[in-house]
Amino acid sequence: MKTQLQIPLSNPDISELEIAYVTEVLRTPNLSLGPKLAEFEQKMARFVGRAHAIAVSSGTAGLHLIIRALGIGEGDEVITSPFSFISSANCLLFERARPVFVDIDSLCFNINATGVARRITPRTKAILGVDVFGLPADWEQLDRTARAHQVRLIEDSCEALGAEYKGRKAGTFGDAAIFSFYPNKQMTTGEGGVIVTDDDNIARLCRSMRNQGRGDGDGWLEHQMLGYNYRLSDLNCALGIGQLERIGEILAKRQRVARWYAQRLEGLPELRVPYASPVARRSWFVYVVLLSEHYTVRDRQRILDGLSREGIGCRNYFAPIHLQRFYRERFGYKEGDFPITESVAARTIALPFYSNLHEWQVEQVVDTLKKLL
Repeated sequence: MKTQLQIPLSNPDISELEIAYVTEVLRTPNLSLGPKLAEFEQKMARFVGRAHAIAVSSGTAGLHLIIRALGIGEGDEVITSPFSFISSANCLLFERARPVFVDIDSLCFNINATGVARRITPRTKAILGVDVFGLPADWEQLDRTARAHQVRLIEDSCEALGAEYKGRKAGTFGDAAIFSFYPNKQMTTGEGGVIVTDDDNIARLCRSMRNQGRGDGDGWLEHQMLGYNYRLSDLNCALGIGQLERIGEILAKRQRVARWYAQRLEGLPELRVPYASPVARRSWFVYVVLLSEHYTVRDRQRILDGLSREGIGCRNYFAPIHLQRFYRERFGYKEGDFPITESVAARTIALPFYSNLHEWQVEQVVDTLKKLL
């Protein structure tokens, strides 16, 4: 019987350093709201280059807090992308705001920034851009549009820690930004995220709301506003501190894996490798290839099934948000509303991608993919 390879889609890069840091916290009484929280936040703010960092339980929680801190609520509209993880739109529904989608650019898969202005109405309160697959959106154009129409700018940089746009780090363009640290991200805290901002008021509101609405110096049973338990424990923060100390190494390893894939896949007529922007530096979150237009959804599924049978992790990335069942039912979206998003989403394949993927494993993935193509 043929031995089945086991190459997962993702795998966190945890060293003895992070294990030691987490173990150190376990030997203290400060498992939450302790000194590691403040340390992690200070180091994240310094790494990104913003005045404030607020650690939260997930990227989704961070997006929700940003929406609330900006006063976005029922009846308001926020312009965003239909090609993203669903949290970037769901965070608006939490506050009964309406996501207004703009189709994506067919090369970079980010929101088509030049099309945003046409969708602005008197109800528009913000633009929420997404750095899809770790490649920064056109923040210069998005910022220009936001300023011209006097609306807020939100960065969903959950997938883009360490990326740069025209020499500036991801997370430094909007009124506030969010990074996510789920285990498949560049660095992980197990679960978690960090809001970054230069706005003192946004930071104050987010800190309070993530901790049940408590203010600085309040007692445990004092609450100044409606809040949530969106805290990140000191265990998670300790893991994050260790990961952040190794972030240069981790990003370099992911860049190396991406280069191995590109060397073996570039030039194949059956697919397109990830876009290389002339103005942005991608932080490698996933490695997603795009099948050529003659491949159908059924063809793509056949390829995914074939990879899975060989023990190779894979997935279609992303499904269009507007075609999710409850978005169709609530807003009346239908196929054809955002044709570029739908065309891209029908042909993407995420291949195994993580820091410690070996070159021989990349070769095995590519050889199997070529046979299936």
